[in-house]
Amino acid sequence: MLHGRDKECERVGRLIEGAREGRSAALVIRAEPGTGKSALLDHAAGERQGLRVLRADGVETECELPFATLHQLLRPLLGGLDALPEPQAQALRGALGLARSESRDRFLIGLATLTLLAEHAPLLCLVDDAHWVDRASLEALLFAARRLDAEGVVLIFATRAMERDVLAAAGLPQLPLADLDRQAALSVLLEHAPGLRDHVRDRIVEESGGNPLALIELPRMDQDSLPAGPLPLPHRLQEAYQERITALPPDTRTLLLAMAAEDLAAALRATGLSLAALAPAEQAGLVEDGVFRHPLVRAAAYQGASFAERVAVHRALARDTGGHRRAWHLAAAATGPDEEIAAALERTAAQAGQVSGYAEAAAALEQAARLTPATRDRVRRLTAAATLTADSGQSDRTAALIDQARRLGGASAELARLRARVEFEHGSPEAAWRLLLDAGPELLIEAARVAWSVGDSAGLLAVRERLDAGPAAMVTGVVELLSGDPGIGLDLIRRHAGLAPPRGGADGLQISATALDLLAGDLVSARDSLLRLAADLRSRGAIGWLPGVLTVLAETELLLGRTRDTTATEALRIAHDTGQVRHASHARGLLAFAAALRGEDLAQAGPGTGDTDRDGDSGESGRDGSGRDGSGGEGDWAGRAQAMLDLGRGRFEAALDRLDLLAHRPHGVYFVPDQVEAAVRSGRPHLAPVARFESWARASGRPWARAVRHRCLALLADEPEEHFEQAVACSELPFQQARSRLLYGEWLRRSRRKNQARTQLRAALETFEQAGAAAWAAHARAELRAAGEAAAPPADDLLAALTPQELQIVRLAATGATNKEIGAQLFLSPKTVGHHLYRAFPKLGVSNRTELARLSLFA
Repeated sequence: MLHGRDKECERVGRLIEGAREGRSAALVIRAEPGTGKSALLDHAAGERQGLRVLRADGVETECELPFATLHQLLRPLLGGLDALPEPQAQALRGALGLARSESRDRFLIGLATLTLLAEHAPLLCLVDDAHWVDRASLEALLFAARRLDAEGVVLIFATRAMERDVLAAAGLPQLPLADLDRQAALSVLLEHAPGLRDHVRDRIVEESGGNPLALIELPRMDQDSLPAGPLPLPHRLQEAYQERITALPPDTRTLLLAMAAEDLAAALRATGLSLAALAPAEQAGLVEDGVFRHPLVRAAAYQGASFAERVAVHRALARDTGGHRRAWHLAAAATGPDEEIAAALERTAAQAGQVSGYAEAAAALEQAARLTPATRDRVRRLTAAATLTADSGQSDRTAALIDQARRLGGASAELARLRARVEFEHGSPEAAWRLLLDAGPELLIEAARVAWSVGDSAGLLAVRERLDAGPAAMVTGVVELLSGDPGIGLDLIRRHAGLAPPRGGADGLQISATALDLLAGDLVSARDSLLRLAADLRSRGAIGWLPGVLTVLAETELLLGRTRDTTATEALRIAHDTGQVRHASHARGLLAFAAALRGEDLAQAGPGTGDTDRDGDSGESGRDGSGRDGSGGEGDWAGRAQAMLDLGRGRFEAALDRLDLLAHRPHGVYFVPDQVEAAVRSGRPHLAPVARFESWARASGRPWARAVRHRCLALLADEPEEHFEQAVACSELPFQQARSRLLYGEWLRRSRRKNQARTQLRAALETFEQAGAAAWAAHARAELRAAGEAAAPPADDLLAALTPQELQIVRLAATGATNKEIGAQLFLSPKTVGHHLYRAFPKLGVSNRTELARLSLFA
């Protein structure tokens, strides 16, 4: 019976009941050692009733072994791997050492974990001592936990706070366990030690502080030998365990020490002892069924031994074990620098990296560096470790490793690149750019990319001064595109795209075909190639690369006028999972822009979609042209979002002011027509930068760009009809065509040509309604009324009733994709896909996939 835990038991019970009904949940139980985390997990297992239970325990000595805990948890389910999509099954087999796998993506392994759990639901998964779970297992389990929805899976972690608490930052519901109150503490004592004298019982209640483990263990000890004053727990318990261990025979203590470093079987082989040596520990209540009764017992057995005793045991274990475990035992037994052991750890790191154990590989390299005699090799290994920690999203650890390497005199280009990467990801493009600029010729291109990404023309010019003629001309083109003549800039970029840097190297000054399409306005081609790239990344399970591709794809969709695009939502979710702060910020800004096109107030559009972002006032940073201030992601797009909202609602002066501030940022040329319209409508036509867009449109050669150029000229012309006719003739971008039709219809109405005006306004209204652009549709409807036609009220917007995830799922389902195929693409379990379809069908007025395929779902 659990005393004093009624509320906690009730909460766990609700989760289990939900799993029986097909709902999923995750929970983190957090408390100090001995507070009853394991007991609560035992209680949950006892309440399972119809749920299969999977259990795993984190072990301190295995916390650097990739996927050790995951293998322990999933072992009973491994016979069902064939039911998974092949890339997932292959990745999970490789991670668990069941087969060789080419996949190195840790998030594909997390998706495989989610799918495998869903296939065997209803399930109750219990992970004890999660603070000792190896990083690779924890990442996979957290990836699955954050996506649990309608599978009937409950995943409960029990942990205590650690210095680097990954579980605390995971965003999962938390259940803290406090110490027991006095009444509950007395109940525990009465159950476990009913014969205590009153003064002894009172002393135990006082000294335990309500710690359940202390309440159970302290009555077994000699109370008279303890100091009078209270001692902190769990230090008190560890000392008490140590007393009991010290009283054991030498062979038993040796065996316990070996068990603290390996499992029982390995400990017996390494020490040459028999099971009989374990009997005294079992009689003392320290070991049960060949395992320690509590992590504190393991800690006491290991930490209480002398350094010489630990070295001897690790050497014995190293002789008995092989592979990466041998390397770790040799490292633990090392008494000073040893290149042979360091090299073995480096080989271990390479093996861990092959199964996506990036964090574990980094730990091996870090330990190898500590044991490396030669400074140069030590710096090399620290740098390699820093690269891996950066890839696994551990930026704080990356920074610490970089500092260690620098203190040893490390000054390589790779170290500079890593330092810049950390600075840039955490919102310091200025620092990143400076590091790359000063690092040497091989990183100048990286410096240019940083400058371009935040619209930093001055930074680009500084880079250009250090480049040879060809690459310098390319950078000149980028500067012109940003802040000069964009037509000249585009021509220069096209001529010099693909140039290698003057001193060679892997980081040539390359402009991909997709990037060139975006710079040149070929949005349809860019979208198609980005869709292919995203599909390829999905099929290969390269999830870590997806946020960057998806944010660019979301930009492209929005520039095409697709206001209901769900790509940015997915990019934000995956960026959070992968710890990619810049991409998450970028995605939030794109969500704000999509909301603005739909006419939604940004304050109601979700977190990060307001007028400002955490880096500062949206779009207003970088007025001096430096741009190296953290802008370029959420800030640019959130600023554009507010400008588009202002423009759609007739607040033209505010729109112009915002657009002027963002005119020379990446993709700024796409918003020049909006600047022109805002300038003309606010009575300041002299501020319309029409020449800038004309230059780019001519260089681009895109029909839609030429048409929009005519729209700009029409706004400024005394006799605009010829320009308007050219502006509405192009249907390449329906949203831009509708914008032109709206302006043309307004002009025709003011010219008293109402019949012609109604033709243009009706077409504009239809496009805006299909796109869900409510503010623009309201404007078109008002113009139609003024032109003498009572427009029908807006039809029910069925797509607006769907959540972004439901919309994404029904679109894929409409193509004929199965639930399993959709789940593999969106990193969801097939059961969750089915659940969302079940909810979406009634909203759309359909009952099956055939009816779904007849709907227009891609406005």
